[in-house]
Amino acid sequence: MRTTRAQSITGWMAAMGGTLLAFFVSASTASAELPAENAKDWKLRQEVGNIRVYTIDQSNSSFKAFKAEALLDTPIENLMAVMINPGSCLEWVHNCTESYAFGEGNFHDRYAYSVNNMPWPVTDRDYVLRIRTQGDEETGEIIMDLNATPNQREEFRDRIRVDRSDTLYRFIPRGEQTRMVWVQHTDPNGSLPGWLVNSLLVDIPVRSLQALERVANKERYQGYELVYDETGKLTSVRNSAR
Repeated sequence: MRTTRAQSITGWMAAMGGTLLAFFVSASTASAELPAENAKDWKLRQEVGNIRVYTIDQSNSSFKAFKAEALLDTPIENLMAVMINPGSCLEWVHNCTESYAFGEGNFHDRYAYSVNNMPWPVTDRDYVLRIRTQGDEETGEIIMDLNATPNQREEFRDRIRVDRSDTLYRFIPRGEQTRMVWVQHTDPNGSLPGWLVNSLLVDIPVRSLQALERVANKERYQGYELVYDETGKLTSVRNSAR
């Protein structure tokens, strides 16, 4: 293997085993429930600085999907340093109160558990997610697919398990900046008031992306580099100083 911008991933990812999935297979199957990024029915709901949030109806759900597009003032290496940290959800995802990796997996295919705090008296939601990451050296683009796999962990009585959630993160380098596209559809289960659902669809991605830009520029996420194999596929992310 040859390395460009780095050597190999460290910490919890390096210790995990698993199977490498083909890039286009995972990208197409994992996001099968999501609307196309260029679908004509997306409606702009909010624009804050470099962040735009759209929503779209889902024919098989009473909940809308959202798409957030942003130009983040941080390089893609910093963002991926955040993304490989299983606890970083608490730092940037709005209302995330617990997050950790579990089970077997590797950089390309792994599992995580997280909790989303809901305002009283609504019960908190928790997620068991399969996370798949693929990147291409030629285009510089990195895609992450996050899909609910609810039966991978035992449920908790004081939380409602989300059994249907599909998310796509697309990162496109723009020099020292990164264009990010975030598409998500979640059925939160249980009874939720419409005003709360509608507010979360816009509020969460705006606040989260604002936080992500700040977090990615912190000192602890500097100096990370991307590693590609001889075929130009992303294999890991690590701190080049280690």
